[in-house]
Amino acid sequence: MSIIKKGVCAINPQLKRGTLELCVLALVCRGDCYGYELVNRISASMHITEGTIYPLLKRLKDNGSISSYIVESQEGPPRKYYQITDIGKEEKERQEKEWRDFSDSVEKLISGEGE
Repeated sequence: MSIIKKGVCAINPQLKRGTLELCVLALVCRGDCYGYELVNRISASMHITEGTIYPLLKRLKDNGSISSYIVESQEGPPRKYYQITDIGKEEKERQEKEWRDFSDSVEKLISGEGE
């Protein structure tokens, strides 16, 4: 069930869990990001917490989809930036195709297309 709150969509946790990895890979594919930045960018569209993102980033790093590096900051502590790897690009493409096929199938079912 989806609920709109202040322009941010609250999505069923099971749906969110299944697509959050693709969202992170897509954002990091567009440019290097640090964890809190990812939380803010994703939170602009759906409600998530830092506690959701950091375990996912660790898992993506462990499986070779992303790598990280540290950048010193004049505004606070050093930031860990994440960047996509070739493995991550391939995984993003695979998940994106899977998502598009799935969402097209669901759209056909709910719209009654083909009946």
